[in-house]
Amino acid sequence: MLWVKAFHIIAMVCWFAGLFYLPRLFVYHAETTDEAGRERFKIMERKLYRGIMLPSMLATIILGSWLLHLVPGYMEQGWMHAKLTLVVLLIGYHHMCGAYMKKFAQDANTKSHKFFRYFNEVPVLFLLAIIILVVVKPF
Repeated sequence: MLWVKAFHIIAMVCWFAGLFYLPRLFVYHAETTDEAGRERFKIMERKLYRGIMLPSMLATIILGSWLLHLVPGYMEQGWMHAKLTLVVLLIGYHHMCGAYMKKFAQDANTKSHKFFRYFNEVPVLFLLAIIILVVVKPF
């Protein structure tokens, strides 16, 4: 079980690295005015999303599900229900990132760099809440 937990944490860290970095790329992409810069950001965003974020998200979900299978008693605890709710919302955020990436790829982005600066802070809130729930188990 400890190996599964270790790899679950590793996958989660990789996923969050992408969730922190991709919206930051959106900030810079929204500010870019030259064609070469825009094309470079499109490549970086696509590779980050498809090559790191998506596999890491899937590994996090699979390994987390495996942990729940190994320790079904977690599902009787309130903190786990709260954590899983946040994970579902985080998956939604992940897909929003994918939708924004597609808009940038089509040169159809309508959001400002300021919007993406705020959007970039959302995963920090998720991370804080999830870690507190798992470590403190407040309910």
